[in-house]
Amino acid sequence: MSSQIQLALIDDEQLILEGVKMLLSNEKNISVCLTADNGPDFIEDLGKLSKDEFPDIALVDVQMKPMNGFELVEILKEKYPDLKIIILSSHYKTSILGYMVKLGVSAFLPKNSNKKTFIEAITMVDKNGVFFTAEDHQMLFTYMNSSAKKKSLFETEDELSEREKDVVKLICQELTNNEIGEKLFISPRTVESHRQRILEKIGAKNTVGIVIYAIVNNIYSLEKI
Repeated sequence: MSSQIQLALIDDEQLILEGVKMLLSNEKNISVCLTADNGPDFIEDLGKLSKDEFPDIALVDVQMKPMNGFELVEILKEKYPDLKIIILSSHYKTSILGYMVKLGVSAFLPKNSNKKTFIEAITMVDKNGVFFTAEDHQMLFTYMNSSAKKKSLFETEDELSEREKDVVKLICQELTNNEIGEKLFISPRTVESHRQRILEKIGAKNTVGIVIYAIVNNIYSLEKI
């Protein structure tokens, strides 16, 4: 396994592609392994890669043709659920953040982000699976204060049990199944069963969705992220 973070870039603006590659050229821990200027080509190119060549993170522009970034993300999440995705866009709105949450995207970065935030986002997404800026925090608080928005994000008929909430809290702390099992005195297999049941109950697709659910429903404190 490579010690570098393998990054894929998808943007229909060549200047953005070249600019991001240049920005990352001196980063020893990050390598751009694939670029594309549209969604269909990226999906095709991705399918040709071996396991060793496959990116860890895809940085996806929202406004592209013929397939926009959200359409691309839906396909990627279906075909490659473990691929972490960072949305890059000039349109930074609460509604977009909400849609990002539902898709299970790991981070959302405005195109005017500075280099420090950019590098931090990539590093934290690779390490923790999720990254929120201060603006994202505020937008999530807005969602937390809106019951209608909260319901639209996670539609679940069954409430989580206290044990499942304990598992969720430990997942948010980035613990593995083995580590969670040790803390709760249960087997890793039981932890995995809880994890799958939680995903089914809340309608999330991955760990990122569990983290967002925990934040929105006050199971896990936002300040701890």
